[in-house]
Amino acid sequence: MITNIAWRNIWRSRTRSGVVIGAIVLGIWALIFMISFSSGMVDSYVNNAIENSIGHIQVHKAAFKEDADIDFYFEPTAELLQELRSISGVQGVAPRSLVNGMIGSSRSTNGTQILGVNPEAEQMVSSIPNKIIDGEYLSQKTKNPLVIGDALAKKLKVKIRSKVVLTFQDLEGNITAGAFRIVGIFDTGNKLFDEGMAFVRRNDLNNLLGNEGIAHELSFLLSEPDSLKAIQALVQKKMPNLLVESYSEVSPDLKLYEGQIQTSATIFMIIIMLALLFGIINTMLMAVLERFRELGMLMAVGMNKFRVFSMIVLETIMLSAVALLPGLLLGWGTVKYYAQKGIDMSAFSKGLEQFGMAQIVYPSLESVIYQQLALAVAITAVLGALYPAWKAISLKPVEAIRKI
Repeated sequence: MITNIAWRNIWRSRTRSGVVIGAIVLGIWALIFMISFSSGMVDSYVNNAIENSIGHIQVHKAAFKEDADIDFYFEPTAELLQELRSISGVQGVAPRSLVNGMIGSSRSTNGTQILGVNPEAEQMVSSIPNKIIDGEYLSQKTKNPLVIGDALAKKLKVKIRSKVVLTFQDLEGNITAGAFRIVGIFDTGNKLFDEGMAFVRRNDLNNLLGNEGIAHELSFLLSEPDSLKAIQALVQKKMPNLLVESYSEVSPDLKLYEGQIQTSATIFMIIIMLALLFGIINTMLMAVLERFRELGMLMAVGMNKFRVFSMIVLETIMLSAVALLPGLLLGWGTVKYYAQKGIDMSAFSKGLEQFGMAQIVYPSLESVIYQQLALAVAITAVLGALYPAWKAISLKPVEAIRKI
C-alpha cells in the first residue's frame, strides 16, 4: 500500500517531478561524460608515451636507472632476442643504445638524447616510423641516416638532406663526433619529445661508441597488455642480472596519471551529487509542506510515524530511480559514440602538445564507474529524503488538519 501511495504521490505534480527527473538525468549524463573525457585524456597521454618511446616493459642495468651513463650497458645476443620475441603476448622487442649529447647544424646547436635503434625491430615497438611527416624512416641506402622531430628541425633550421654533427662521449671517455644526414622528420604531437630526441641506426652509433654489440635498453611492446605482470616476471627470469620494469615503474608520472582517474571520478561525483542532493531536498520539502493536511489526516487515522517516514523516503528513491536508467543510458550512448568517433581538440593543439596528448580524444569509462554512480544516486536519494521525512513525522495531526 505504501509503495502505491508513494508512486502516485510522485505524479501529483508532474511538472515539478519532471524538472527533478530531468535534472538528475542531466547530472548523471554530465558526470559520465566528464569522467570519460578525463579518462580519454589520460589514456591519450599514457598510450602516446608507450607507443612513442617507453613501451610496456623496459630492461636496463640496475645502475642505469640511477645514472643514465653509457658505461652501464649489456650485450644482448641474437639468440636471447629471438627467445624474448617468442614469448606469448610479446609483439616486439627492440634493443637500443642511449647517449646524451649535442646535435649541431651550420646554424644552431641543441642538447639531445641520441637513440641508436635497429630499424626493423624498432618498427615493432614504436610508432615513430608511422609519424614521419617528411622523408622516410632510417634506411639502409643512406650512410649515417638520422631522424629528428619537427620541433628540433625548426630549432636547428634544417630540413631533409641537411647534414648535422652529433657530439658525445664514447666508452673510453673521449669526446667523439659523427656527421649524419637527416632522412626523416617526425611529429608525435609532444613538443618536449620532438625537441629532445634523435634516432640513428644502432650499429652507426655503436661504432662511434667503440663497441658494436652493446645496448643500454630493451623495449617491449605487448600484444596482450593485460598479461604485463606475467610477461614481466618471465622476462626477469630469463635476464636475472638486469632490471626489468613495467612502463609505470620506468615513468612514475604515467602511474600517477592512471591513478588520478578514480580520484577525478570521486571528486566529480561528489560535486554533482551535492547539487542533486539540494535539489531533491528542496523538491521533497515542497511536496511535504503542501501536503500538511493530508499527512496529518493519515497520522490521525492511525498511520504511524515509521510508515509516514518510509513513504517519503520511498517517494524520493522512486523519483531518483525513474531518472537513473535514462541518465545511465544517455551517458553510455554518448561515451560509446565518441569512443568511436573521437572528440576533435585540434583547436587546443598548441597546449596539448606541451603535455604529449593527442588532438583527438576518445572517451572511455570502466563499467565499475556505472555501478558506483548508481550507488551514489541511491545514497543521495536517501540522504535527500531524510530532512523532508523528519519534517513530515514532526507534524502534530491536530495542528496539521487545521492548517490552511
